[in-house]
Amino acid sequence: MTAPVPAEADPRDGVAARGGATLRIRGLSVAYRTSGRDVTAVDRVDLDLAAGETVAVVGASGSGKSTLAASVNRLLADNGRITRGSVHLDDLELTTAPVKVLRQVRGARIGMVPQDPMTNLDPVATIGSQITEALRVHGLARGERARAEAVTLLERAGITDAASRFSQYPHEFSGGMRQRVLIAMALACRPDVLIADEPTSALDVTVQRLVLDQMAALTRDLGTSVLLITHDLALAAERADRVVVMHEGRVVETGPAHSIVADAQHPYTRRLLAAAPGIARAKVTPLPHPAPTTLPLLELRGVTKEYRLRGRREPLRAVDDLSLTVHPGRTVSLVGESGSGKSTTARIALRLEDSDAGTTHFEDADVTRTHGRRLLPFRRAVQPVFQNPYASLDPRHTVARIVAEPLRVHGIGAGRADHRARAADLLDQVALPSACLDRYPHELSGGQRQRVAIARALALGPRLIVMDEAVSALDVLVQDQILDLMVELQRDLDLGYLFISHDLDVVRLVSHHVLVMRAGRVVEQGTPAAIFDAPQHPYTRQLIAAIPGKRAL
Repeated sequence: MTAPVPAEADPRDGVAARGGATLRIRGLSVAYRTSGRDVTAVDRVDLDLAAGETVAVVGASGSGKSTLAASVNRLLADNGRITRGSVHLDDLELTTAPVKVLRQVRGARIGMVPQDPMTNLDPVATIGSQITEALRVHGLARGERARAEAVTLLERAGITDAASRFSQYPHEFSGGMRQRVLIAMALACRPDVLIADEPTSALDVTVQRLVLDQMAALTRDLGTSVLLITHDLALAAERADRVVVMHEGRVVETGPAHSIVADAQHPYTRRLLAAAPGIARAKVTPLPHPAPTTLPLLELRGVTKEYRLRGRREPLRAVDDLSLTVHPGRTVSLVGESGSGKSTTARIALRLEDSDAGTTHFEDADVTRTHGRRLLPFRRAVQPVFQNPYASLDPRHTVARIVAEPLRVHGIGAGRADHRARAADLLDQVALPSACLDRYPHELSGGQRQRVAIARALALGPRLIVMDEAVSALDVLVQDQILDLMVELQRDLDLGYLFISHDLDVVRLVSHHVLVMRAGRVVEQGTPAAIFDAPQHPYTRQLIAAIPGKRAL
């Protein structure tokens, strides 16, 4: 075992001499202690990461990807432990290294870019102070030198006007900018290895491409090796030199990225490819022509919404003269970058916000200025499903209580037993066993939680469901199941969907009509075939060109 880098030395000095580090994982197994027994999460994994190489680890939720990443720098949860195997960074054995050595390795030689920047950035500390902290802790720079280096890192990570933004807080940055800040922090000490765990899964395609391009440029300039953890096989094929496919804690296939995509050998890899939205077939039948003559469920007519922002003289027009119509049994989708006005449109459609101009009609009623108890019939008929089910489901309540809550609020049913029976029926409707009734959200997988959210939305027998990024955080296999469920429910119940997503491939699969939004305005709309096969607006073409893995898949 090599001696750790002394605290007073610059941990980056040896990088040039070594030409970058090599990560070698051999026979690694990890178990979690739960309910009085050990559950194996990683099972005898071998993996090599050469100097300057990018290796992507792909697989569905629960396959062991993130546990593998956490094992490298020994940041497992309290109930997790490495049961066998080794992890070498060059000649340093990390699985048995003292905590003092690991503290010098983390950040200095192994950088980490986590998935969610808002939970990994201190909300009460400025962006600049959080970057300079990494430099200071590892003895690389202090004072004005640290500030200058942090500003340079922000600039290289693609943050414009970095000197003035140095003193801003995370909430003053967009999601894409916050992710770039995390990349700047992870690379502040010029580490040998960068672990990127789902670094862009919540970003729209254009911001995702910008962030990944910036990360690739920085790691290439620094000679950093990248271990990319992702559920997106298309993104892995586009960004990685090699792909490692994990299933139930084991590596089932590995090889060059282009070979894995072109000629997958393992059945599980083929399942991942078949579920990838970029190559799956559309799940709905095209709209009949002419358009449906049934009474529309939802009509937004000339809707406009403005916000007053601190430090800005002119109001921000989030939605600008938008009109759309959703019919029963049809899915209308809104696509566009972050800040394009999609979610504001969803809140207006749900009557969670008032528009400044225009009208909102549900069936034959104008509900634009309806409030209070007069809005209850609308609330029963229109239900939301949000992006993050873990945040939208009360962690203190059982699934039975969560699903039955709308029934209690609206005074439907004869009491607790009746509500529980109805909740069981609703779980059956979304293909969840009744055994889930007494579980809590944290005891369910991400896909199961989203099914619970859909079951709750169905409790009142709605006519329209507004789905705001409802599948964006799910892996491709679970996403495929939820999309199939959506289409099946729509067919059986004649539901209308207003579907908001930044994932254009998913939109193509489930939509009957697509509206492309930019800066609050609809710049193009039409059928999926028209939008994706023959886009007319330059912005639409830009969005489609940014879809990851188009060439690979």
